[in-house]
Amino acid sequence: MNTLSKVPFGKSFLRSQLASSMATLTDFLVLIFATELLGIWYVSSTALGAAAGALVSFYLGRNWAFQRQDAALSGQALRYIFTSGMSLILNTIGVYLITEVLGIHYIASKLLISFLVGVLFNFFMFRYFVFK
Repeated sequence: MNTLSKVPFGKSFLRSQLASSMATLTDFLVLIFATELLGIWYVSSTALGAAAGALVSFYLGRNWAFQRQDAALSGQALRYIFTSGMSLILNTIGVYLITEVLGIHYIASKLLISFLVGVLFNFFMFRYFVFK
């Protein structure tokens, strides 16, 4: 049975956004913990936080938001890596364009672009490509 029929669109959307929030929280907590308490260089801590957030996002997407534990883990992981790379590119270009072209502060640009990419790109890629 196709698992997508088990998780209605609205429910998977809500769960996906909650999972994304948990991944972001993990990312920031690891960044701050590693930098402030462990004394790790902030650039290295940023990478550690991003990796921890990605693991949380993948785990929650597979096991909770989209409930696709029945599909091959390796295939999902590869599709997730591809999707995350595309998301990184979209976020980077979007922040640059909104900041440089529209003159909006980079933090506001980051918040706006993160929201748009998360809702309009990541969710659909996760639902129909990564955890199909």
